[in-house]
Amino acid sequence: MHALQPPEGEAQWSAPFACPPPPTWPTAYPEGYAVVDVETTGLGRSDRIVSAAVYRLDGRGEVVDHWYSPVNPQRDPGPVWIHGLTSEMLDGAPTFPEVAEELAARLAGRVLVAHNALFDWNMIAHEFLRMGGAAPVEQRLCTIVLSRDLRLPLPNHKLESLAAHFGVEQQRAHHALDDARVLAEAFRPSLRLAAAAGLALPLTACVPPVESADPRPSLPGARSGSSSWGSYRPSRRRPTCPYPNPGRWQQGGPLVQGMRVAFTGDTATDRELLEDRAIEAGLHIASSVSRLTSLLVTNEPGSWSGKARRAREVGTPTMDEQAFLQLLRDVAPHTSVPHPGGPPR
Repeated sequence: MHALQPPEGEAQWSAPFACPPPPTWPTAYPEGYAVVDVETTGLGRSDRIVSAAVYRLDGRGEVVDHWYSPVNPQRDPGPVWIHGLTSEMLDGAPTFPEVAEELAARLAGRVLVAHNALFDWNMIAHEFLRMGGAAPVEQRLCTIVLSRDLRLPLPNHKLESLAAHFGVEQQRAHHALDDARVLAEAFRPSLRLAAAAGLALPLTACVPPVESADPRPSLPGARSGSSSWGSYRPSRRRPTCPYPNPGRWQQGGPLVQGMRVAFTGDTATDRELLEDRAIEAGLHIASSVSRLTSLLVTNEPGSWSGKARRAREVGTPTMDEQAFLQLLRDVAPHTSVPHPGGPPR
């Protein structure tokens, strides 16, 4: 599986990355994909898309068509040295509402595929949210996760490394259209290797973000913004939890001060708000999952994220976002006296 070899009877494929589909195709695989790349003004929740590209593929990875458009963010375009799009170049470009219908038509009914798909999904979802709508995407697939599941011998998780492995030539890195093309050509053999191995695809359900006031009317002090941003959200120094870890959360029981809580996947409520309220209630925010983790909050416990996989391995209990918000209203006090310096756990 680590190296592609021509099947018997065929001297060479038409290109280094070409990979014929296996004779038996998994019936559970999706019928179509939308390989997406967006370039943006930055990595924060308030940043905007400055260009977008979509390659539509059929169920076996063949290209159906492609589309690209620059997008006027109606603000500073951000890192021009990365995406190459200046304010002057974007001045006459359509705004996102003007390309939204075309983009939606290309996403509808397909699995969104991207390299670090959580980022692209969040950027697209929030652009639709600003219009008062929702992106027509139900599932996404991250090619970083798929390459890991295929055990591809890559030196890192960069798109250029995945492209090089399959012999795909990059022409304009960080140009949305070329990045989408490169990913589409690298995804095709990845998909077919997975099909040949009977591998379940790492499909993740997409949870649409909501306006910040909607999901949490009972939580005072809400800030604007929504959804989760994974590693792209700037890290913040958290105050040390003053309570020792009381152990794992028990089904049917309350949350207890000192419990170590981790989060993974999409959340309708802003991730920072969830973490802030948990800390205010006396809980400890865990950046990873281990045997000491009390609880994993996720809307998809069977997901392919590293935290969800680890939780299944070590038996960490899970609950969804809404259940967590309910229990967060009445967190039980820790029975020991809190230590002002935050005792080691």
